[in-house]
Parts: sequence; C-alpha cells; structure tokens
Amino acid sequence: MSAATAAPAAGVRTDARISPRAHLRHTGALVRRNLLWIRQDPESMFDAVLFPVVFTLLFVYVFGGSIGQSLGGGQDAYVQYIVPGLMAMMGMNMAQGVGTGFNQDFNTGVMDRFRSLPIGRGSVLFAKISVEMVRMLIATAILMVVGVLVGFDITNWPGLFAAVGLSAVFGSALMWVFLTLGVVMKNAQSVQAMGFLVLMPLQFGSSIFAPPQSMPGWLQNFTEYNPLSALADSARGLMVGGPVAHELWMVLAWSVGITAVMAPVAIHKFRTKT
Repeated sequence: MSAATAAPAAGVRTDARISPRAHLRHTGALVRRNLLWIRQDPESMFDAVLFPVVFTLLFVYVFGGSIGQSLGGGQDAYVQYIVPGLMAMMGMNMAQGVGTGFNQDFNTGVMDRFRSLPIGRGSVLFAKISVEMVRMLIATAILMVVGVLVGFDITNWPGLFAAVGLSAVFGSALMWVFLTLGVVMKNAQSVQAMGFLVLMPLQFGSSIFAPPQSMPGWLQNFTEYNPLSALADSARGLMVGGPVAHELWMVLAWSVGITAVMAPVAIHKFRTKT
C-alpha cells in the first residue's frame, strides 16, 4: 500500500481515538492560531471592513431614490429596506472567503502540516468556521453603524440580535459548501469563480435589493424559493416589523439541510485529500 493511500486511513483511525473534549481543545487552539494569523495579516480583514461600507453607500445613494419611491417613500424608506437585506448577504460573502482561504492553506502546505498532527480532522474545519463567524459579526457591526449613519432606525433591539443570529446560522451552513469547494478545487481563483457563479444569481434574484413584485413572473417564482429572500424578509420582519414565522422556518430548514448534507462531505474530502 502506498503512503498516499495509507495516510487517509490513519487519519480516520486518529479521529476515532480522539475524545469530544480533545476535539474542543484542538478546535480552541486552532481558533487561537487563526486569530493570531489575522493579527499578523490585518489586510485579511479588508473585505469584512470595507464590504458593508461600500455596499451600503452604493445602494443607498445610487438606487435609494428610485427604488424607495416604489416602496411608497424615498431614500429613507429604502434604507429601512436595504440594511436588513445586506445583513442577509454578510454570511454568504464571508462563506466565500473561507473557501478561498482554505484552498490557499492547502496550496501553501499548512493543511498538510495539520493533517500530520494527532488532532481531530473536523477540528480544523470547525476552527475555520468559528473564526469566519467572528469576521462576519465584525462586518455586521460595521454594517449597522453605517446603516444608522445613513438613516436606519433601530427600534427593536431583540429583533436585531435575532436577525444577526439567524444570519450567522445560515452563513455557517454555507461555509460547509465553500469548505468543500476549497478542498476539491485546484486553486483559490477557481473557488472564487465558482462562488461568483453561484452567489450572483442568488443575491440579485432575491428580495435583498428590491421588492420581487416588480420582477417578471418567472423570476418572482425563483425568489419565492430562494433562501436569501427568506433570510432577508425574516431579518426585515425582526428588525422593522412584518411577518416573520414562515420565512424564519424556511431559513432554519435550509440551514439544517445544507449543514446535514455538506458538513460530512467537507470532513470526508478533507480527510481523504491526497
């Protein structure tokens, strides 16, 4: 048997011998390692810092007047509409970042080093997701600060925190998809290109930026089943008022389904990658 085929099997046996407590300890150590890496490379935070600023200002001041009129108001009405929608985007964009970063770690040999250590293989992936969740919360906080500066009214603080938590749940589910892409794709550019092809139709074919009522009938049908529409609408309901229950359950169902399917796939691909 070759060393390449023997290594994955050894990795599976190592995982089987590691207790849940040890998995948590390994995950904590890897989270600390990833946070220290961000501290040494602050440029890796540019997307989390600049994305909410650029997108909020762009959509509010470029499209706010025209779309706001269709909402029965002006720019102020659009601010109340777009800020919860952008929160729904936050997890998706951070998820794409975890895929490209994971792929780069493979290409630089970092992951080969991790897989040679007697640590749980799942701990590496859980640590990645944990750090990306921290980045997502930072980006969300910046989004809310910019939103308030351009006129967003926070009238329901419990609803705001619930919307942030819901976005985090859905974003963490999507991260399993991009972790899988980070393993199977050859380079970070391929992960980014695949993410662009998937994310752009989902983002713009949703209720994030504009009400679906103005869209063609076939596109309205697509937005109705788009999980990003459910996430954006539930965030609006929680933050500014409106129906919540149906959309919230849709988001939770999508999150559980994506995680249940993609988490085992990502861990398996990570264990067996040669």
